[in-house]
Amino acid sequence: MSAPPATIAETPAGLPTARQVRTHLRRARRRHHEHSLGDVLGDAYVIVLFVGMYGWFAVSASRDVLVSPTVGRADEGVRWWLAVAALLAGAGLAWRGLRALGPLLVTPATQSWVTSAPVDRRAWLAPRLGVLLAGAAAGTALLAVAVAVLGGVTQLGAVGWAAAAGAGWGAAALALSVVAQSSRAGRRWPTVVGAAPMVTAAVVATVVVIAGRLGDELPRPAALPTGALVAVGVPLAVLGTVLAVRALPRVDRATLTTGAQFANAAATATILLDPSMLTSLVESRRWRRIGRVRSRRFLPGPAWWALLQADVRRLRRHPSALLIWAGLIGVQYAAALALPGLAGATQVVFAYFATDRLTGGLRAVSRSPGLRRALGGSDAALRGIHVVVPAVGAGVWWLLTLPSLPTLDAGPTWLAPTLAVGVVAAAWRAGTRPPINYGGATVNTPFGMVPVDLLRQGSRGPALLAVLVLVQLFLG
Repeated sequence: MSAPPATIAETPAGLPTARQVRTHLRRARRRHHEHSLGDVLGDAYVIVLFVGMYGWFAVSASRDVLVSPTVGRADEGVRWWLAVAALLAGAGLAWRGLRALGPLLVTPATQSWVTSAPVDRRAWLAPRLGVLLAGAAAGTALLAVAVAVLGGVTQLGAVGWAAAAGAGWGAAALALSVVAQSSRAGRRWPTVVGAAPMVTAAVVATVVVIAGRLGDELPRPAALPTGALVAVGVPLAVLGTVLAVRALPRVDRATLTTGAQFANAAATATILLDPSMLTSLVESRRWRRIGRVRSRRFLPGPAWWALLQADVRRLRRHPSALLIWAGLIGVQYAAALALPGLAGATQVVFAYFATDRLTGGLRAVSRSPGLRRALGGSDAALRGIHVVVPAVGAGVWWLLTLPSLPTLDAGPTWLAPTLAVGVVAAAWRAGTRPPINYGGATVNTPFGMVPVDLLRQGSRGPALLAVLVLVQLFLG
């Protein structure tokens, strides 16, 4: 018996296009929006004004600092090559940030209602890609202009070439990060792309530091190689954009959601002035990437000995902490060459950063009352055990960076050990900071309400670090 003919009601309707879905969502949002176009343009004007005003102030102030006698006179070639190393390191860190963010991401509502539906993924994500490419190109162009002006470039043509180079490389980086986002797990090329500028920066900085310590002068190029950067960056941006558009259908929901979690955590941490919200997410991701570890017995001894071994083993399973700790030694030597007058102050700051990378166990114990109850003993004893590794690391780091100072006998004899102990105390205060209490006092100022108590809680460790820097500047 043949099947009855299908009626009009039984015929499946055609799938909506991405443009139709986007138009429907835009109309739905407009019914709940009370802001006019003038309000949006006014907010954009304020943002552009503040970015331009404070950006120009930062560039001009940095130029004044570099030529002031306070920081000391350094060889121009040394500063030039160290600036190249800093830019390469910044490019590597920016790539890691793009990989952590996505860069394509969706909100939870979009994840539930759009990316789960059979909507053309390329047509849906293409406008987002265009906005991100424009934003990356504009941002890196402004950064390149700031770097060129900071380096003493005043000709309008040279500044324009620097902006073109920055825009090309910024767009290329974002487009290639989208291609990496669509790649299957286990591909090595995204890791290589991120590691190459970091390794190159380390090599350049090492060569500059060795040459500077030996007293050799390094030549500085007569002109910035912006033409070569444009010749490579712009075609790479075009090629990356084509590959990114072709890769959009392969961007799955998992990668879109992962970036959204990171962005939401960063926004919440910024609004609530609580960086632990972001660092907790980053730390949980890191431990999930480790996946499986090989368990071994602890050496026999009392309970504190077992806890100390566990804290040391934590560092072995988190090698990036030790890598950053060691890398900051080279950063201190480079800073002492570029800014000899501020070598002591940079030593205090970088010592704090290096010590803070070793306080993972201290933070874990301090922020988890359940873990402290499970381990037993008093809170002070548990925190004291977990400050041993950061204290030893700070002492070794301080001794290894002492030759970077212009003179070892600057200041009183008690200053160096006091500053080292103060750095450990600052890392202790930052690692043992209790949860943020948002019910504190606020002060009404001409700039608006300032949450004084909230700022006090957030600056628990950095405030002591600022005091140490001032002591070093006045007594060093």
